[in-house]
Amino acid sequence: MSTPRVLVVKWNDYLETLRAIRETVFIQEQNVPVELEWDEYDETSWHALVYNAVDEPVGTARLLLDGHIGRMAVLKEWRRKGFGSVLLSRLLEEARKHGLSSVKLNAQVSAAQFYQKFGFVKIGETFIEAGIPHIAMVMKL
Repeated sequence: MSTPRVLVVKWNDYLETLRAIRETVFIQEQNVPVELEWDEYDETSWHALVYNAVDEPVGTARLLLDGHIGRMAVLKEWRRKGFGSVLLSRLLEEARKHGLSSVKLNAQVSAAQFYQKFGFVKIGETFIEAGIPHIAMVMKL
């Protein structure tokens, strides 16, 4: 795979693309209620957007100003091909650039191992968020 192109973008500049990916992954595929998917943090967050070799957008994730990473979504046909790793790496780079000393996230339990490979550590007990088991994780930068 050639190195995917990743942009860090503002919500309002890429709204349609970001919404389309998250709608497909979270609302359609994982049945997350629409009212839980969209919130006031989208406009103030840094959003990473990854493109495949033919320049199609295939994944996104966001970093809140407080260091919380979330809304990590890669379209089904592009999973397990390195796009999630590229997205996360880019957001970690962005967090360091903005002087954050740590980042945190609520990982779907099925994805916890993925985050552990980057140095995230589980904290607390498993909980349900949007009907899906999650675990809180943190990483010092």
